[in-house]
Amino acid sequence: MLSVHSDIHFMKQAILEANKASEKGEIPVGAVVVCENQIIARAHNQTQLLNDVTAHAEMLAITAAADHLGNKYLHDCTLYVTLEPCPMCAGAAGWAQFGKIVYGANDDKNGFMIYGKRMLHPKTKVEFGISHQECAELMTSFFEKKRS
Repeated sequence: MLSVHSDIHFMKQAILEANKASEKGEIPVGAVVVCENQIIARAHNQTQLLNDVTAHAEMLAITAAADHLGNKYLHDCTLYVTLEPCPMCAGAAGWAQFGKIVYGANDDKNGFMIYGKRMLHPKTKVEFGISHQECAELMTSFFEKKRS
């Protein structure tokens, strides 16, 4: 049985956000921020809708979480995101000082791990590959539809 406080459970919530993005013609990336086993922020890519290259799911979720907590530092929070964050989002996550970041699919072309974990706060733990296949399929199917 899936615990409602497991990494898989929270990644499934991020996947729901990614599906919202896809339905709106946005690149299907979703994110949730969890604090004390509660989702405090949800977001999906909105770069097309907002005509803003910085409106990535992670950026929007970080802003919402900081607003919710009334604090720019998110030490006790975990960011769940369906795709490996880009350097911009990793930089913002580093400044927010997340306790943990969990991502599903790798982004070998644009992901922050090209530069290494040093982009993040030194105490931030990173886990990856949670629901990897499902997260990767979101991206693959989205771009296949775009090309057809």
